[in-house]
Order: sequence, then structure tokens, then C-alpha cells
Amino acid sequence: IRLGGGKMPIIDVHILEGKTMDQKRKLVKGITDVCVAELGVKPEQVRIIYSEMKKEDFSLAGKLMCDN
Repeated sequence: IRLGGGKMPIIDVHILEGKTMDQKRKLVKGITDVCVAELGVKPEQVRIIYSEMKKEDFSLAGKLMCDN
């Protein structure tokens, strides 16, 4: 979380591709709700950058996710 321009949180989410629109909506709503509750900001102040990654663009423990 980066706090810039006062109390405007900017959340950068990187996630593997394949989530449904409903899952994405629930995720950004939940993140926004936590920021409102814990940081004392208004929902319209919360910025979320949502980036999907292909499995071949992410690795864990030295192995590409597409190889698991």
C-alpha cells in the first residue's frame, strides 16, 4: 500500500489469470472495505490497480507456475 496525496491509498494487486468477474468484483470490494475500516478513508479515495499474470510469467521456488 502506498499512501500518497494525503490519505489516498493505491493498492497494486498482481494475481494469476483465470478469476471470474464476480471474484474480481468481490476482491476489490473487500480491499476497499478494509481500507475504509482500517485507514479511515472514503471508498472513492481507494485506488486499486489490478494486474493479471499468465502462469508462464510467475514463478515460485524456482519453477514457473505453468510447470506445476
